[in-house]
Amino acid sequence: MRTTRRTAALACGAVASLAAVAALHADVRASRRDAELLKQKVASINAHADRPTRQGQRTTVTESEVNSYLVYDGRTQLPPGVVEPSIAILGPGRLYGRAVVDLDAVRRERKATSLLDPVTYLTGKLPVTATGVLRTSNGVGRFQLESASVGGVPVPKLLLQEIVSYYSRTPDKPGGIGLDDPFPLPARIREIQVERGQAVVVQ
Repeated sequence: MRTTRRTAALACGAVASLAAVAALHADVRASRRDAELLKQKVASINAHADRPTRQGQRTTVTESEVNSYLVYDGRTQLPPGVVEPSIAILGPGRLYGRAVVDLDAVRRERKATSLLDPVTYLTGKLPVTATGVLRTSNGVGRFQLESASVGGVPVPKLLLQEIVSYYSRTPDKPGGIGLDDPFPLPARIREIQVERGQAVVVQ
């Protein structure tokens, strides 16, 4: 999956950029069948991107399929230190993401400047959650964060940004992903229509 690493980073941090009350609504029961269905749908999306048609293509992806993929096939695509990811598609437009994250790695990378620096409190392996709204149009997406927590404690956006930046770094983007940054949608995707329990990928 070409964009899984980027998607996983957003899901775990924002997703995962991709929030704890909403976790009660997340259906994280996984099945191998749903994981395979998602892989087939992603292959179809990529194939359409390579050979687009005039009438376009719409592909519905369900919350269960995404969570099943994360359980059965997504582990190798996640950055080291990020485990147990899951999402809830709350709709319309709203997403919730959760993952257990090694916060010690983040703290070591960006040393606290004072006792008041929130990075001081990044210790251990704790669940990180985020809730927000995904807006997409004309091949570009934006994620607007609503709330985030670490270990069940609400945290400011600045702290979540530290976590997302660390785990989304790449050689081409050493500073990682900014929560407010617009991002191009891959595979000639024009928009993603987020509904409750599912998302429709429009190419």
